Amino acid sequence: MTDPVKFWNATAAKYAASPISDPGAYERKLAVTRTYLRPDMAALEFGCGTGGTAISHAPHVASYRALDISENMIDIARAKDGADQVQFEVADFDQVDIAPGSLDAVLGLSILHLVADSTATIGKVFASLKPGGVFVSSTVCLKSAWYLRPVIGIGKALGKVPPVKFLGVDELRAAMTSAGFELVEDWVPEGGFQTLFLVAKKPG
Repeated sequence: MTDPVKFWNATAAKYAASPISDPGAYERKLAVTRTYLRPDMAALEFGCGTGGTAISHAPHVASYRALDISENMIDIARAKDGADQVQFEVADFDQVDIAPGSLDAVLGLSILHLVADSTATIGKVFASLKPGGVFVSSTVCLKSAWYLRPVIGIGKALGKVPPVKFLGVDELRAAMTSAGFELVEDWVPEGGFQTLFLVAKKPG
């Protein structure tokens, strides 16, 4: 079975060198996210990878903390221009202590399908946010791609693929609303695997 930390450490350099698969969709997500950011906000991103999105958003908030389980990913992030505006940390969001109601915005991009228990992670995000705070997520939803299950299963057994959950679009929406969130942005870009972009707001 693949060790996620070892996998992402080994993949970090290749990941950093890979181009964004859909630049138009990525730029739209950045723009939409920024409409919910303010200069007085405390923001946290988990699963930040090599830090490009964190560095892009950091100038728009008061503080930006970015976590990833991979030391190599964080090393690459810290070496980028603009990294001094971000508090990069090697940490697992599910394990780190966060004071309830202490954050204005949480971002989890391309990560909910990789965590051990997405429902628990969403619940922790909700608890971490202040009333009126937002959770921005973008998640590959592979539930309809049933044909990939045996391929990914073999890849995980060989240590070539990280642990992946086959989430569904409606399943993820339901998990957000069940946690108490209101969905204020909901978009699935055309082409490729279904990737659900959500901005979910904590009432208050």
